[in-house]
Amino acid sequence: MTTAAAIGVDFGTTNSSIARANSPGDVDLVQFSSIEGITDAYRSLLYLERGQERGANVLKSWTGPEGIERYLSADNPGRLIQSLKSFLSTRSLQSTDVFGRHLTIEDLIARILRDLREKAQHQFGVSIKSAVIGRPVRFVGADKEEENIYAENRLRSAFEIAGYKSTEFELEPVAAAYYYESTLDHDELILIGDFGGGTSDFSLVHVGPTIRQRGRLASDLLGNAGVGLAGDAFDAKIIRHVVSPAVGAGTNIRSMHKILPVPNWVYGKLERWHHLSFLKAKDVMDMLKSVQAQALEPEKIAALIHMIKEDLGYHLHRAVQRVKCDLSESKEAVFRFSNGSVDIAEAVKREAFETWISDELEQIERCIDSLLRSSGVHSKDVDMVFLTGGSSFVPAVRRIFETRFGAQRIRAGNEFTSVARGLGLKALALATAHPQ
Repeated sequence: MTTAAAIGVDFGTTNSSIARANSPGDVDLVQFSSIEGITDAYRSLLYLERGQERGANVLKSWTGPEGIERYLSADNPGRLIQSLKSFLSTRSLQSTDVFGRHLTIEDLIARILRDLREKAQHQFGVSIKSAVIGRPVRFVGADKEEENIYAENRLRSAFEIAGYKSTEFELEPVAAAYYYESTLDHDELILIGDFGGGTSDFSLVHVGPTIRQRGRLASDLLGNAGVGLAGDAFDAKIIRHVVSPAVGAGTNIRSMHKILPVPNWVYGKLERWHHLSFLKAKDVMDMLKSVQAQALEPEKIAALIHMIKEDLGYHLHRAVQRVKCDLSESKEAVFRFSNGSVDIAEAVKREAFETWISDELEQIERCIDSLLRSSGVHSKDVDMVFLTGGSSFVPAVRRIFETRFGAQRIRAGNEFTSVARGLGLKALALATAHPQ
């Protein structure tokens, strides 16, 4: 097995991809099998179960599509862990207990990265020891640069645990710029908008054949900016306004001859759908059963209990993703989610959805305007805007850029893999400049 030099790894909050660049015009992506067919986006999740081997207790794990399939088919579901990237900047969350085993966040991420690396090695027929790795401009929860550095160091440690001997980081929007540049036959000043699951990142950068030929300079990158929100924040608003009311949010209980509201903090956990399994703790379930006994609308609390007990976070997420995608195509869509005592079917208007996410849209707008000001660039001087990532499909997000730059200057393509492709191209440039 030969060694691969030009590997890019985009470890995302929701999905991950791996690319190998053979030449500027030839980039391969690892393909993965899933219940929905072949995909180049690997779910960044980990599923764990108790197991027995030779009479001893062991912890078994599956990641990506295989983790989803195992989770969905299990009679007694184990622990499904997702969105691990969003915890990297949190110093207070160092580890978690999984069926009596103490595992750090780095250990959990490394299990996903190891499987990704092994699948890439198998497909490419090479030994992967080094890679260029994507990172957001601003990690989720990182308000200061030292928190970004802390998160990056934790991610580097996870890659080392997963078997990588050499790693180099590149900003995700800059990586997308590398990919976009490979499609150009002329020079441009571009604004990259990269919308992930947990972060929205933006870069102003000069790209084109002249830059490639002379070598990239630090001065080619005019500025970066980012906000710690994106697709997950949009999903949370759909859950808050559609799902939570259907399972008891805003309803009341009768206690000691008083009418009191149902505890709202539970629904905050529901909005972070990958936190749903945290509510399965005995004290929480006992509390909810007590609430159900006193509820004025007990059937809604029963539906919430069923959702938690059956660990339906992934199913809920899929339903939210479907209605969000439908709203990108139509002005109205129906949210549908049915499982046991949970049965939700509600029409959602795009106009309402855009109202729900108005605060997030304003933060994105402020971030872009701040980037232009700090870089000393006027919107008319930007030749093209390249949008990538799932939330770039949301019409209200695209309007932010169309308003400032005009629809004719908006470009998109390979929205879910452009970052990985660009990371591979950066790895190729490094390998060419410093051959081993």
